[in-house]
Amino acid sequence: MKYLGIDLGGTNIAVGIVDENYQIVAKHSQPTQTETAEQVADAMASAAREALKKAGLTLADVPYIGVGSPGAVNQETGVIEFANNLPFFNTPMVQMLSDRLEGKRVIIENDANAAAYGEYMAGALKGAKNAIAITLGTGVGGGIIINGEIYSGSNYSGGELGHTTIVVDGRPCTCGRNGCWETYASATGLIKTTKEHMENAPKDSPLWTIVEGDISKVNGRTAFDAMRQGDPIGKEIVDEYIHYLSEGIVNMVNIFQPDTLCIGGGISNERETLMAPVREFVAHKQYAMNSSKKTVICRAELGNDAGIIGAALLGEKA
Repeated sequence: MKYLGIDLGGTNIAVGIVDENYQIVAKHSQPTQTETAEQVADAMASAAREALKKAGLTLADVPYIGVGSPGAVNQETGVIEFANNLPFFNTPMVQMLSDRLEGKRVIIENDANAAAYGEYMAGALKGAKNAIAITLGTGVGGGIIINGEIYSGSNYSGGELGHTTIVVDGRPCTCGRNGCWETYASATGLIKTTKEHMENAPKDSPLWTIVEGDISKVNGRTAFDAMRQGDPIGKEIVDEYIHYLSEGIVNMVNIFQPDTLCIGGGISNERETLMAPVREFVAHKQYAMNSSKKTVICRAELGNDAGIIGAALLGEKA
């Protein structure tokens, strides 16, 4: 059996053909046309056909089309009710995509939920009954698995873990609130923290040397690289970042007590430099610290493929 998964992003559409062992055997990516919902649907249909072509397959060879999309996705109606970075407002995307793909069945889910499901079916969350996936990117993405099912709430907007408050009246967030977890724990938040500290750092410090004196070149690695060069300000930034990240993870553990929580996104590539202090913090701060069973905290395993694999397997059960 082969499956087709579409990971829809604001910049690119990634499509993969996934085999019965949950491995991607063919992939195609192309830019997202974002002026209208119709253009997005056209681009997804085109990308799906290209991926099938690369795998030597046709639409008849896959049981359905799985899609992970940003926004509030109503699985019952197939409508994307809203997405802040794509032209979706009560958009009947399931019907639109099916119409472009010979009436093929289409299953749609929020993209972060699809990525979590990918990790649950084939990655770091495999074997867990209850699990959470956190993705540290432009924002903080979250996906929740309860009793083997994606949890999306009564209105399909659940799981927005990045929009829990970590600092009351803190940094403004794109959601309209202040102090959201993602304004501190995302890659964007880390970059902002790094720039704030650099304003008072000596111009000959590793922080400034790494970016060649151009603060616009700061990225999610800058502070970690400076720390590795022995820069105390770099270490201060990393410690501050890990503190905010860990506080949010403790909240997730205390609320859900999952079997496993995995962390993905570019910052997770720091591996144990990041993971070890996070685990230590959670171990000492979680409510159930004396319980014999505690949440396992680990890195995500599937990287950028998690969304494709999760979308492809939306019609399957573990």
